[in-house]
Amino acid sequence: MQNIDEFRLETRSWLAENCPEGARGPGYTPIGSSHIELDVDTRLWLERMAEKGWTVPTWPKAYGGAELNREQYQVLIEELKAIGARTPLTGRGVNYIGPTILEFGTESQKQKWLPRCARGEGAWAMGYSEPGAGSDLASLSTRAERNGDHYLINGAKIWTSDATECDFIFALVRTSPDKPKHEGISLVLIDMSQPGVKVSPIALISGASPFCETYFDNAVVPAEDLIGGVDNGWTVGKRLLQFERSTHAGINISGSQGGRVEESRMPGLVRHYVGPESGKLDHTALRDWLTRYEMNTRAQQITQRRAIEESQSHAPGFTSSAVKLSNALNIQDGDELAVAAMGTQGLRWDGAEADPKELARLKQWLYQKSLTIAGGTKEVQLNIIAKRVLGLPD
Repeated sequence: MQNIDEFRLETRSWLAENCPEGARGPGYTPIGSSHIELDVDTRLWLERMAEKGWTVPTWPKAYGGAELNREQYQVLIEELKAIGARTPLTGRGVNYIGPTILEFGTESQKQKWLPRCARGEGAWAMGYSEPGAGSDLASLSTRAERNGDHYLINGAKIWTSDATECDFIFALVRTSPDKPKHEGISLVLIDMSQPGVKVSPIALISGASPFCETYFDNAVVPAEDLIGGVDNGWTVGKRLLQFERSTHAGINISGSQGGRVEESRMPGLVRHYVGPESGKLDHTALRDWLTRYEMNTRAQQITQRRAIEESQSHAPGFTSSAVKLSNALNIQDGDELAVAAMGTQGLRWDGAEADPKELARLKQWLYQKSLTIAGGTKEVQLNIIAKRVLGLPD
């Protein structure tokens, strides 16, 4: 096995030579969408990293990865951060459905889908919640009826994030309506470019529409694209949720972990609105709030790193719920702090009058209220922590 110091030097040298300047610092991270045109440097960075196997560095080489071990993976992340390199590829393909196929898929399914995910050939939406099945997901009613060598899908999913920009959707569907509700569900992969799939954006309070409702009217799914076995979707679907939560928590090593971590800009933002006094912020309460927030942010980053280093496998555990929830709550606390510091200046909604940066902060504050809903509500996470992590009785 290669010495870790040698691996670090080789990694550092390769990144310095191959990471374009336009892929360093803030900017767009691809999700693999065929609907979004990438700039030259972002496209080049994705292609080079995919060829190296570093878009999904811990995956087997046979499926587009590099088979890095945990220690090598951590070195890669550190070296990406050192040059400010953006993650070359993210999204549900490499972070959610890819690892799920890796664990539950047949060899032919792995060969068909995983290299495409690793190269960023298609963005993925998530079809779980329905208008009548949210936290009680097992009550879903979207049907999949076998018709020869394929299934016909009929029904609707809601809160399908980024569906207008996605090429595929993985969805939980009911394959056996006569069985108990947890036992008659399967996970299928659906091509969204077909006539039987329609997407309708949902306008949010922030003014954005990343969430959608997705309708299926005799959408066709090849039988070979049912993952994990017929009527085994509840088990497969729960596992996928763990991959989702570990991604939200920043501890996903089974997909694409971000390399660049920005320094906190909160002190500068608060100081701009409140003003310094002898090197301190004028507002005592905001100064204490800022200190607490910065401490919690640093603690969260250390916890994320420890969780990655202590992970005994590529598959996340139930502790991902705890890290996911604490991360979401801390981000929301930072949003509240920012809005409080801006005061009335941060509450102007009229784009013609409002400062663009202040308006963006306000919209971010509104949008990120969804962080304690997306990927499982706060209440669901607390139940998982109580039962699966702390071992408390029902």
